[in-house]
Amino acid sequence: MNTLKTMFLLTALTLFFIFVGGALGGKQGMTIALVLALGMNFFSYWFSDRIVLSMYGARQMSEAEAPGLFSIVRNLSSKASMPMPKVYLVDEDQPNAFATGRNPDHAAVAVTTGIMRLLSAEELTGVIAHELAHIKHRDILIGTIVSVFAGAISYLAHMAQWAAIFGGRRDDEGEGNPIASIAMMIVAPIAALLIQMAISRSREFLADEGGAALSGNPMYLAGALRKLQYVSEQIPMHGGSPATAHMFIVNPFSGGSFFLKIFSTHPPIEERIERLQGMR
Repeated sequence: MNTLKTMFLLTALTLFFIFVGGALGGKQGMTIALVLALGMNFFSYWFSDRIVLSMYGARQMSEAEAPGLFSIVRNLSSKASMPMPKVYLVDEDQPNAFATGRNPDHAAVAVTTGIMRLLSAEELTGVIAHELAHIKHRDILIGTIVSVFAGAISYLAHMAQWAAIFGGRRDDEGEGNPIASIAMMIVAPIAALLIQMAISRSREFLADEGGAALSGNPMYLAGALRKLQYVSEQIPMHGGSPATAHMFIVNPFSGGSFFLKIFSTHPPIEERIERLQGMR
């Protein structure tokens, strides 16, 4: 079932990507977009985890560096009857975490230095359980693929904006419609954001529920989310891209912006905490 969902998502994103390319560059744009989409499909499946990890400068950790964290990951993985994922550290003061990889056998959990300093062992257990639930549900591949395509769609719109500024030649030979190009400059990034929102919001509730069951105490995650909501808004994420926002346990690019809060890739923290409290 998850394989079918992934294939459907890849097909839908490919068609949308080609449509955007055609609107921005006509037949030539469609051809370029098709070639790029085929390449991204290949790399998204096999190398998306490496792309995201390198985007944030994540470094694989050894057990000697963080024995407490490794103990949490190992115990929860054993409880979930799944292989222990690799553990990575992101050198960011903002407290956050995410999981990536194409399946439980090729998965990784990444935490920031900020979250290691902020949370107690119980709260960190709740966070890791949430990320392992993402892996257990096999939805991390979908999330990573969406981040790659969302970034590419936004990049296409950005390039079209520069082309319009410097004046690209348009004629009747299928090179694209100027009005359509202007419209896609606005619509494409919004569409990419909506795709992220649709994928992420339902996934977060399911991972919260699965993580609470895995950790054995929903209040571990509820307490962590309460802290993460407040501190993450005070400390910005310096690296990475908004295209990957939906992969994190809390939105790393909220930053207090009204627009970003309205179009957040995550459900409201208050609602997530309320649901977790209802599980007690």
